[in-house]
Amino acid sequence: MEFVGDGREAGDGPTDIEAGPASHRSPRAPALRRSAAPEPGDPGPPLRFLVVLAEEDPVAARLSGGWGTPPAELRADWVPIRTLPGGIGLLRRPGRPVAGAGWTESLPEVLRAPPVPLLFPSVHRSAEGVRSFTAHPLGRWGLPDGGPASPPELVPTAPRLMAAMLRALAERAAPTGLPVTFEATHHGPWLRHPAFFLEIGGGAGPERPTPAELSILAGAIAAAAEDPHDRIAVGVGGGHYVPHFTELALRRRWAFGHLLPRHVAEHLTRGMARAAWANTPGAEGILCARAADRSDPAWAGIGPMLKDGEAPRRPGTPGG
Repeated sequence: MEFVGDGREAGDGPTDIEAGPASHRSPRAPALRRSAAPEPGDPGPPLRFLVVLAEEDPVAARLSGGWGTPPAELRADWVPIRTLPGGIGLLRRPGRPVAGAGWTESLPEVLRAPPVPLLFPSVHRSAEGVRSFTAHPLGRWGLPDGGPASPPELVPTAPRLMAAMLRALAERAAPTGLPVTFEATHHGPWLRHPAFFLEIGGGAGPERPTPAELSILAGAIAAAAEDPHDRIAVGVGGGHYVPHFTELALRRRWAFGHLLPRHVAEHLTRGMARAAWANTPGAEGILCARAADRSDPAWAGIGPMLKDGEAPRRPGTPGG
């Protein structure tokens, strides 16, 4: 299966991963390298975001094969950073999506200053066994798990891009009946770059995505366009799948950075609240799924409390 620029299938394509693990181990490999000499003053091609394709992830590996070998202008540790139309970069990496964090230092400077958003396609695993497409921010809240609490480690978010991906998935997945939802902030890796995961799956064990699911995912990645009119907020409350905030992002011009589930909100500290706010760039305030969370003193002085109806409905939605 091979995808053309908009994510549609276009016949059989290569399936091996262009990871170059041996070159990652070579002590003589430079930290970064361009595949061709740039023109004087040329900072390299602008990328809106970088899709990180991990070879040990069944979703990322099959997406990688479907995209084939688009042109490359930049390299990181000798691995080409390939480009799709619309300013989308592709970086194939060995290992799992959550492996390590220091590898971003090998990205070319044009992708590190300012840090380009990172998107991790991955398999979604769930004890409930409900198959779905999901999107979620990255981070650990530091809640104790049989031991002492630790400081939160939250990754910067890309609110408008994540909202755009959710909407593009919802549009393309609608004929299949598969749910599309946010998940609350969870797991690493810890990164300096804004980042989020985009997932498909639902079982508890290993599984392979279907060609139709991959086509939906690839098409959403290719077509998602940020809405500059989205209002940005930190979302507080709800279960792991935060249905309230999913609905708001699909129907109204809300985009969310960090999403705190109910069990985190019930143990919220001042440090957790500050970390969520600091890592939601452009945040205008805090939006709570239930009124009781609006009065939590941990949020005092951090940002204003917002209400659902303070963002307009999106065109094409009921009432929009």
